[in-house]
Amino acid sequence: MSVIDWLLGTPLGKVLYFCYWLLGNYGLAIVVFTLFTKIVLFPLSMLAQKNAIIMARLKPQLEDIKRRFAGNSSLILEEQQKLYKTNHYSALKGSLPLLVQIPLILGVISVVYHPLKHVLGLSTSVITSLVAKAAVLLGVPEADLGYSGQTRVLELVQTNPDAFTPVVSADIVSRIQSVDLHFLGLNLGDVPSWGSVTMIWPIASALSALALCLYQNRYYVLQRFAGPGSRIGITAFMVAFSGYFAAILPGAFGLYWTVGNLLGIAVVWLCNVIDDPRKKVDYSTIVTWAPLSREERAVKRAAARFAAAKGREDRRLFRAAGHKEVIFYSEGSGFWKYFAGIINQLAHDGIHVHYVTSDAEDKVFSRRSDHLTPYYVGAKALIPFMMQLDADIVVMTLPDLEKYHIKRSLVRKDMEYIYLDHGVGSFHLMLREGALDHFDTIFCNGPNHVAEVRQTEDVYDLAPKKLAEVGFPLFDDMIASLEAQGGFPVNDPPVALIAPSWQPENILELCLDETVTPLVEAGFHVIVRPHPEFVKRFGDRVRAMQVNFADHIDSGAVEIQTDFSSSSTVYNANVLVTDWSTIAAEFCFTTLKPTIFINTPMKVMNHNWERIAAVPLEISLRDEVGVSLEMDDLGRIGEVARDMADNPGRWHDVIEEVRARTLFNLGHSAQAGATYIENGLETRRRALAVREAEDAVLEGRSTPSQEALLADEEARQTREEIEALRDQASELRAMADAVADEADAREAQLEAAHA
Repeated sequence: MSVIDWLLGTPLGKVLYFCYWLLGNYGLAIVVFTLFTKIVLFPLSMLAQKNAIIMARLKPQLEDIKRRFAGNSSLILEEQQKLYKTNHYSALKGSLPLLVQIPLILGVISVVYHPLKHVLGLSTSVITSLVAKAAVLLGVPEADLGYSGQTRVLELVQTNPDAFTPVVSADIVSRIQSVDLHFLGLNLGDVPSWGSVTMIWPIASALSALALCLYQNRYYVLQRFAGPGSRIGITAFMVAFSGYFAAILPGAFGLYWTVGNLLGIAVVWLCNVIDDPRKKVDYSTIVTWAPLSREERAVKRAAARFAAAKGREDRRLFRAAGHKEVIFYSEGSGFWKYFAGIINQLAHDGIHVHYVTSDAEDKVFSRRSDHLTPYYVGAKALIPFMMQLDADIVVMTLPDLEKYHIKRSLVRKDMEYIYLDHGVGSFHLMLREGALDHFDTIFCNGPNHVAEVRQTEDVYDLAPKKLAEVGFPLFDDMIASLEAQGGFPVNDPPVALIAPSWQPENILELCLDETVTPLVEAGFHVIVRPHPEFVKRFGDRVRAMQVNFADHIDSGAVEIQTDFSSSSTVYNANVLVTDWSTIAAEFCFTTLKPTIFINTPMKVMNHNWERIAAVPLEISLRDEVGVSLEMDDLGRIGEVARDMADNPGRWHDVIEEVRARTLFNLGHSAQAGATYIENGLETRRRALAVREAEDAVLEGRSTPSQEALLADEEARQTREEIEALRDQASELRAMADAVADEADAREAQLEAAHA
């Protein structure tokens, strides 16, 4: 406490002494002293107010970030920091009044416990003598007086001043006698005790804290829109904190804290008068938190218990399953369709697939077979689960491996991680920078993926990855389903499918009414199909859509779909309406029907995408497979859609040609993907068998089949070496031919010059 005494107690003590000298009453001096500290700290309160207004304006965007990137805390933090920086928000500014209060409280405690030093300004030697005398008079060791030594001196001098004249001068005794710690009939130097009237101070402190918190919850811009749990938690903490410390410290501190809380209400009121948040914040955009009903809480708890129990059991089954050759990881139920073709082909070829999903209700659990075992691993368990994986190959559609919460295995360093994109889009535009850096292999949908990956490797000086020319199996499945159903149904009325992306500023958030209404007026049955992630993260907005279009839904003109297990809606529609979603390629390349693109702000996940020379498919395809409309031109969307629906043949051949040059292995992409995986597994099996055979030979226990395998492996390596030498020879011949050509050219130049 000596540093606090010197740094804070001394200056605060001088202020308190001045107040006491001015008023002649210790309690009133504390009240004025508290007012003084509030005035001095008011600029910091105003700074915090301005900062709080910025935060209130950002709340809708912060809520949006949390919901869009739920489950990825690192990415949420990154996006929040970008938003704070752009809007000049600082968490430190909002915390300054509280941070300054901490040393101020310590200083006040020091003043309250050391009135002889900080109020009267007595020297250390004099104080030591006085405290020693007080201990003698009380008949206790000096150490037992603790921090209350100086307040006990004040009490004893008031009742028995003559006892202290032998150790200090009469003038000092007189000065001490002049200090009266009583206020409203209570001694502010006493520590409250149960059953005593002094308990009024902790009670007053607690009640004043409650009053301040209730006022802040209603009028302070941030607390007003905090969740009920946050408001109740802060209120309970402040009431307990105020009451507890006022109960264990002298009454002077309880008075200071009570007055400080009441003045805090005035500070909040004055800040709102000077800088009114209602003039700067649109309160209607801020989520108001409503508690869940008893039934909703029960359903939520039941779902959580089911998921937790299933997760524990499935992780146990996964560990018990032994060696795993290939694992597919799915983010949720809607991702099965991207894996289905390859998994079914692997199963047909006798390869067992272990399928890990983060959706306890994933419909894959109804597909369990001899060659497919699904497991549920929840978001919290997923991080350690992935770091402990032991398999030969892992296939996933989730990018950003190693960048955020999903890491490569620490158990197996030779695992091959394969990225399979769940849309026909561009890596360098639609994925974050470096999203694929830690994958070993990329399943490429088309030539654009090959070009983008190789150009990215050149620009960022990355090691080359394995690029498998696979294609997009989902398209093959959808085309096969179309053939099985005998083509497209005849829609009467025609169907317009609105299927936007789920990134910020999509159709659902910017212009849904302006899109739906003209289509309905043009005679379309409109299906609104939000992205699965949008439904998962923004269920309230989906419900708001259902309310907004209730009349159209009741009449059958509009349908809002949230079940993504089937793709029939996509290929049965006459026209697709989207923004920057990769569903456009899915629709156009499967059905050979056109798309209307609404030019919302471009969906960009990598703001350095222009460093890569390849033109993103999202841009190049936009005017090849459909028509683009600006948002202020949506009045024409009904007319454009009607023309497309009435004249489908006009687009058929054009889109077919674009599809042929955009995709690999159309019609057999699943076989291509499965073949790559099977070849990789066979290579690993052979390498393991070779190592075992080599160990057996060294130990003298080899079998004829193992010896034959080693001979075959030696022959294979020899063939590879010969092929490598041939390649080198070809390169050398090409270099020699180039040198000869250059020599001939120079000789011709010399002859021409001589002539």
